[in-house]
Amino acid sequence: MRILLCVCCLWFVGSAMAMAGRSDHPPNIIFILADDLGVGNVGCYGADRYRTPHLDRLAASGLRYTRSYTAPLCGPSRALIMTGRYAFRTGATNQDRVGRLKPADEVLLPAYLQRAGYSTGCFGKWSQFPLQPSDWGFDEYLRFSGSGVYRNTDAKGESYVVNGETRRLTADQYMPDLLHQQVTDFIRRHREQPFFVYYSMSSVHGELLPTPDSPAAGADLMADNVSYMDKLIGQLVSELQQQKLLERTLIVFMGDNGTGKAQADSATIGGRRLLGQKGTMQEGGALVPLIVSWPGVIAGGRVSDGVMDSTDFLPTFLELCGQSLPTDRVIDGRSLLAQWRGAEAAHREWVFVQLARSWYVREAQWKLTQAGELFEMSGAPFAERLVVASAEPALSGQARQRLQSALDRLNPAGGILDDGDGSGRHAGRDKKGQSAD
Repeated sequence: MRILLCVCCLWFVGSAMAMAGRSDHPPNIIFILADDLGVGNVGCYGADRYRTPHLDRLAASGLRYTRSYTAPLCGPSRALIMTGRYAFRTGATNQDRVGRLKPADEVLLPAYLQRAGYSTGCFGKWSQFPLQPSDWGFDEYLRFSGSGVYRNTDAKGESYVVNGETRRLTADQYMPDLLHQQVTDFIRRHREQPFFVYYSMSSVHGELLPTPDSPAAGADLMADNVSYMDKLIGQLVSELQQQKLLERTLIVFMGDNGTGKAQADSATIGGRRLLGQKGTMQEGGALVPLIVSWPGVIAGGRVSDGVMDSTDFLPTFLELCGQSLPTDRVIDGRSLLAQWRGAEAAHREWVFVQLARSWYVREAQWKLTQAGELFEMSGAPFAERLVVASAEPALSGQARQRLQSALDRLNPAGGILDDGDGSGRHAGRDKKGQSAD
């Protein structure tokens, strides 16, 4: 009898371990995307003026990236995340052109995860993408139009759409709270199956308004909004703990681009302003905070100084749920899963950043632009030193050769060319001011 019990126990433990590692039991995924939040707005990145204790604890429980890059504007950035493909392949080179994407041409991340058995929910900003989130693979959604939606003002009455139904934001509703309620409700209803939540926050895009926690007068609106965003993330983690889902859930937190221009002067680190901000091709435009927490898998307190870019999420999540990469299109991202699991996996050698007709390829210490300008980046994110080609020492000459070789392989000029005004905000316009088709 004792032998039989031992055999049964061994079988049970072995079966449990096998179940834990099976690809048909993947973790839940919550992807939190903050709007216009740069590294200078997050405490664990050294921000001077902003306090983010919940994000800091999330980083302490997992992995924080110091060289995470994306496109410097929200629409092109979100297209990178959702397609895993660079803009010269999809055409999403500016804000307006993101709106030309078609399900017949591109497949977004939620559609892949649906096929893997995930319930998919989209909550928040969606305005650059065309159609509704349900046309792209989301089972449920709450979306609002535009950016920086917080509450109704005298200037305009805000509306939002829930699963095809247009609703008006009432006087007592605060959009960040409404989004949080929708996210937690989705989690509770789908706790017994793997789920993917795309939590595209209002915070902290301008025009900033007082939060429910702001004082009646004298508020620092940016600091208040960062603090309220951080509080909501803390509440989300608490909800996962209460639902006993935290150990089964991968949380990714990221900024969609650098700090907005109006707030960039205050987003200092160690008393120094970052070079550039949202919309620029300098470091402050594309460098964003990225924190990944996966209790029991990602060891706490890890920091990665290797480069990555936002095309990497799609192949990472597909590998996570046991899905193969598509073979009918180029996926530019590289899976980060081995890094997250603690393996001695090699980092990317370089990343690619594009906005409109400008682009560069970036290593940890060097950056080469489409104009052939080579920058030495040891002073980043506060400075970029232009290296004069005629006076290049051997080290920078080798860097130029490596990065030029990467650009030659990518060949962005041979892809879909930007037709906009060069700012990354607008596509070509006809005489009536309408976007050209």
